[in-house]
Amino acid sequence: MKQFEYLRPTAQQAALAAVAKTAGAKFIAGGTNLLDLMKRQVMTPDRLIDINKLPLKEINTLNNGIHIGALALNSVVAEHETVRKHSELLSQALHAGASAQLRNMATVGGNLMQRTRCPYFYDTSMPCNKREPGTGCSALKGYNRMHAIFGASEHCIAVNPSDMNVALAALDAIVYVTGTKGERQIPILDFHRLPGDHPEKDTVLDKNDLITAVFIPSNTLNHHHYLKVRDRASYAFALVSVAAGLEIAGKTIKTARLAMGGVAHKPWRLKEAEQFLQGKEASVQTFEQAAAVAMRGAKSYGDNDFKLKLAPNSIVEALMVASGIDNY
Repeated sequence: MKQFEYLRPTAQQAALAAVAKTAGAKFIAGGTNLLDLMKRQVMTPDRLIDINKLPLKEINTLNNGIHIGALALNSVVAEHETVRKHSELLSQALHAGASAQLRNMATVGGNLMQRTRCPYFYDTSMPCNKREPGTGCSALKGYNRMHAIFGASEHCIAVNPSDMNVALAALDAIVYVTGTKGERQIPILDFHRLPGDHPEKDTVLDKNDLITAVFIPSNTLNHHHYLKVRDRASYAFALVSVAAGLEIAGKTIKTARLAMGGVAHKPWRLKEAEQFLQGKEASVQTFEQAAAVAMRGAKSYGDNDFKLKLAPNSIVEALMVASGIDNY
C-alpha cells in the first residue's frame, strides 16, 4: 500500500480545509470500501482525512421526514426505531447488505460513495475506463455476469453495488452536501451518474465535497419489501435487487415506488412502471404488466443475459410480497 498522510480533524471546516489542500486527498470514515481499494492499488490517495470525530451521527425525526447523519452506522440506522417505523424499506435494504461486522463499521455517507465491484476495476492489470480513463472496458467482451442491463455505455457496463442506495432511490431521499460551493441538497436520483463518456465519475460530487446527511421525506407507503437475489444468502452483492413500496387502499394501488439494484451504474428507478401501477388493482397480472413496462430498453451483454428474465420476475415477486398477495 502506498504511504499516505493521515489527519483526524474535529471540526467540519478543518476537514474541508484539509481535503482542499492536497489534490490526492480523500475523506475516510468506516473505510470498508476505500481501504480495500487502497490495498489493491486501485485508489492511491496521498492524504486521508478521518472524519469520525465530526458530529454527524444523529438520527432525528422531523415533521416532514427523517434526517440521518452521514456518519450514522448502517447497523444503527437499520435498527433505529424511527427508521423501522417510517422507512422500513431502508431498514430491510441495510439488513440485506454485506455482513453484520461490516454494517457495524460502514456509514451512510460511505455507503453512498461505494464503488463498483466489477472485477476488471479491481484488477490493475486489466484495461478499465473507470479506473484509468481511455484504456477500454474489459467487461464488454469479457466475463460480465454481474453487469448492467440499463443505462450502460460503450465505455462502461459496471453496476452500483449498494443495497442502501436502491432503497433511498425508491424513497426519494435527498443528500446534504457541503464544500467549496457551499451547502447543497441533491436529490438521490441526481446524485449518482450513468457512465456515459466519463465512467470514472460515480457521482456529481466535487473532490472537496463532504456528505453531511441524508433526508428521507415522509410518504404514504403502507406496504414495503426489499428483495435481493444473490448467489449465496449472505455477504454477496446483488445479481438483481428490487425496492418496492406501495400505498394500497382496499385492493387499489394509490402510489407505487420501485427501484432496482444490480442492473445499472446507479440505482435504477422504475418511474414508468410506477405510473402504470397507479390506480390499478394489486394482482399478479397487474404486477407482470408493470414488470414488462419496467424492462423496456434493457440490454444484456452475454454472460448476464439471464438478467433479462430474472429482473422482471424479481419485480413481480417484490410487488407480490409487498402487497401481501400470496398466490404467486
